[in-house]
Amino acid sequence: MKKSAVKTKKSFKERYELFLSQWQLQSMVLPGILFLFVFSYIPMYGLVIAFKHYTVIDSMATAPWVGLENFRIILGDKYFWEAVVNTLGISLLKLAIGFFIPIFLAIMIFEVKAGPFKKIVQTVSYLPHFLSWIILGGMLISWLSTNGLFNQMLMAIGMIEKGSNHLLDADKYWMIAVLSDIWKEAGWGTILYLATMSKIDPTYYEAAKIDGANKISQIKNITIPMLTPIISLNLILNISGLLGSNLDQTLVLMNSQNSSRSEVINSYVYRMGLTQGDFSYATAVGLGISIVSIILLIITNFLTKKMNDNQSVIL
Repeated sequence: MKKSAVKTKKSFKERYELFLSQWQLQSMVLPGILFLFVFSYIPMYGLVIAFKHYTVIDSMATAPWVGLENFRIILGDKYFWEAVVNTLGISLLKLAIGFFIPIFLAIMIFEVKAGPFKKIVQTVSYLPHFLSWIILGGMLISWLSTNGLFNQMLMAIGMIEKGSNHLLDADKYWMIAVLSDIWKEAGWGTILYLATMSKIDPTYYEAAKIDGANKISQIKNITIPMLTPIISLNLILNISGLLGSNLDQTLVLMNSQNSSRSEVINSYVYRMGLTQGDFSYATAVGLGISIVSIILLIITNFLTKKMNDNQSVIL
């Protein structure tokens, strides 16, 4: 016990001395820490209004306390639970369909020899990420309209006789949201995987070739095991964010006809808080969702530790 304590104390001392020796570099972090403190930690005081009846004529200090009343109202609000169902449905579909596409795409790009084709594929796949949902949403609204590109293609190949506005069909919204999100983010999602694969020692592949392993075997036994930590990290982030659907996408694609299937928790909080002015209720919803997300993060981290020889990638 004493040896362990001495070793820990010495390790801390070494880190402290290293910090002092690099104080010029370490001081460059201070603006970021100050920004985080001012805009992320100080606003946490505003969470108290989740337990108050707050209006614009009150201050957070003078607003009357209502305890857990806002949370009781949430549990009986059918519109909130509709938003929860939509959020989980869209997020789970994105996870089931979209999580593996960047991995598959990254492996294909990695296996292509360096050249113009590889650069073109990377550029084309990355490009949608840099376009805002205002631009992409406008494109989708046009393409999916009655006389839009999508209907024109379907009519050209004889699949349909007459076009319809697909965004007005609530039953189609989930798949539209999922596929459009994959289109926008799949290419960008390959960056971490490509960066990880670029650090794999080429001698592993050379040894596998000598042993007679084909390309599929090399990917299965070398590439994917090397990607396991980053795959685990992305899985943790995706599952912990299941209740946080893309607000920008929802606000652009949602309309009065598909709102029953497109209203997600983030848009519900936005509507209740900023549109209807019920700040206490919106804060209570946001706080509850944040707590559930933290629980999901802890559970997912625990499960991924079992996949990585009891080693955590975040905690």
